[in-house]
Amino acid sequence: MIAQMKPGTVIVDVAVDQGGCCETCRPTTHDQPVFTVDNVIHYCVANMPGAVPRTATFALTNVTISYALKIATQGFETAVASDPTLAKGINIYRSHVTHETVARDLDYSYQPLEQIIK
Repeated sequence: MIAQMKPGTVIVDVAVDQGGCCETCRPTTHDQPVFTVDNVIHYCVANMPGAVPRTATFALTNVTISYALKIATQGFETAVASDPTLAKGINIYRSHVTHETVARDLDYSYQPLEQIIK
Protein backbone atom coordinates (compact mmCIF):
# COMPACT_ATOMS: atom_id res chain seq x y z
CA MET A 1 0.00 0.00 0.00
CA ILE A 2 2.88 2.39 0.70
CA ALA A 3 4.18 2.02 -2.84
CA GLN A 4 0.73 2.99 -4.18
CA MET A 5 0.68 6.32 -2.31
CA LYS A 6 1.45 9.57 -4.12
CA PRO A 7 5.12 10.56 -4.06
CA GLY A 8 5.76 13.04 -1.26
CA THR A 9 2.99 11.65 0.95
CA VAL A 10 3.94 11.76 4.63
CA ILE A 11 3.29 9.04 7.21
CA VAL A 12 3.52 10.06 10.87
CA ASP A 13 3.68 6.89 12.94
CA VAL A 14 2.70 7.85 16.47
CA ALA A 15 2.74 4.19 17.55
CA VAL A 16 6.32 3.48 16.54
CA ASP A 17 7.17 2.97 20.25
CA GLN A 18 4.81 -0.02 20.30
CA GLY A 19 5.97 -1.58 17.06
CA GLY A 20 4.55 0.85 14.56
CA CYS A 21 1.49 1.15 12.36
CA CYS A 22 2.94 -0.11 9.09
CA GLU A 23 5.72 -2.41 8.10
CA THR A 24 7.86 0.29 6.48
CA CYS A 25 8.13 2.30 9.71
CA ARG A 26 11.10 2.16 12.05
CA PRO A 27 11.98 4.34 15.04
CA THR A 28 13.88 7.54 14.31
CA THR A 29 15.19 10.42 16.43
CA HIS A 30 14.96 14.20 16.28
CA ASP A 31 18.52 14.23 14.89
CA GLN A 32 17.36 12.30 11.81
CA PRO A 33 13.55 12.30 12.04
CA VAL A 34 12.57 11.25 8.50
CA PHE A 35 13.37 8.64 5.92
CA THR A 36 11.80 7.73 2.58
CA VAL A 37 10.45 4.42 1.37
CA ASP A 38 8.84 4.16 -2.09
CA ASN A 39 8.84 7.98 -2.36
CA VAL A 40 6.76 8.23 0.85
CA ILE A 41 8.26 10.29 3.67
CA HIS A 42 8.15 8.58 7.07
CA TYR A 43 8.28 10.53 10.36
CA CYS A 44 8.64 7.97 13.14
CA VAL A 45 10.25 9.73 16.09
CA ALA A 46 9.88 7.59 19.19
CA ASN A 47 8.19 9.26 22.16
CA MET A 48 6.97 12.27 20.20
CA PRO A 49 5.27 13.79 23.27
CA GLY A 50 8.67 13.91 24.98
CA ALA A 51 9.58 16.87 22.76
CA VAL A 52 6.90 18.95 24.51
CA PRO A 53 6.67 17.39 27.99
CA ARG A 54 4.63 20.10 29.71
CA THR A 55 2.05 20.30 26.93
CA ALA A 56 1.95 16.50 26.64
CA THR A 57 1.36 16.14 30.38
CA PHE A 58 -1.53 18.61 30.33
CA ALA A 59 -3.03 16.89 27.29
CA LEU A 60 -2.77 13.45 28.89
CA THR A 61 -4.18 14.51 32.24
CA ASN A 62 -7.03 16.42 30.58
CA VAL A 63 -8.24 13.28 28.81
CA THR A 64 -7.60 10.82 31.65
CA ILE A 65 -8.80 12.72 34.73
CA SER A 66 -12.44 11.77 34.13
CA TYR A 67 -11.51 8.07 34.23
CA ALA A 68 -9.47 8.49 37.41
CA LEU A 69 -12.33 10.36 39.08
CA LYS A 70 -14.84 7.73 37.97
CA ILE A 71 -12.71 4.94 39.48
CA ALA A 72 -12.14 6.96 42.66
CA THR A 73 -15.83 7.72 43.20
CA GLN A 74 -17.46 4.52 41.92
CA GLY A 75 -14.79 1.93 42.64
CA PHE A 76 -12.91 0.02 39.96
CA GLU A 77 -15.42 -2.71 39.14
CA THR A 78 -18.46 -0.42 39.01
CA ALA A 79 -16.61 2.16 36.91
CA VAL A 80 -15.37 -0.43 34.42
CA ALA A 81 -18.74 -2.19 34.23
CA SER A 82 -20.52 1.09 33.50
CA ASP A 83 -18.04 2.52 30.98
CA PRO A 84 -17.20 0.46 27.87
CA THR A 85 -14.39 2.85 26.91
CA LEU A 86 -12.70 2.40 30.28
CA ALA A 87 -13.21 -1.37 30.10
CA LYS A 88 -11.37 -1.51 26.76
CA GLY A 89 -8.24 -0.24 28.50
CA ILE A 90 -8.00 -3.18 30.90
CA ASN A 91 -5.49 -5.82 29.79
CA ILE A 92 -5.07 -7.80 33.01
CA TYR A 93 -7.34 -8.09 36.04
CA ARG A 94 -7.21 -10.46 39.00
CA SER A 95 -4.40 -12.48 37.38
CA HIS A 96 -6.41 -12.99 34.15
CA VAL A 97 -5.49 -11.60 30.75
CA THR A 98 -8.65 -9.75 29.73
CA HIS A 99 -7.51 -8.46 26.34
CA GLU A 100 -7.82 -11.11 23.65
CA THR A 101 -4.98 -9.86 21.45
CA VAL A 102 -2.57 -9.56 24.37
CA ALA A 103 -3.43 -13.10 25.48
CA ARG A 104 -2.94 -14.47 21.98
CA ASP A 105 0.33 -12.64 21.36
CA LEU A 106 1.79 -13.76 24.70
CA ASP A 107 0.32 -17.26 24.47
CA TYR A 108 -1.75 -16.88 27.66
CA SER A 109 -5.31 -17.95 28.24
CA TYR A 110 -7.91 -15.25 27.64
CA GLN A 111 -10.74 -14.46 30.02
CA PRO A 112 -13.23 -11.73 29.06
CA LEU A 113 -13.43 -8.98 31.66
CA GLU A 114 -17.21 -9.36 31.81
CA GLN A 115 -16.76 -12.89 33.18
CA ILE A 116 -14.54 -11.66 36.00
CA ILE A 117 -16.56 -8.58 36.96
CA LYS A 118 -20.05 -9.68 37.83
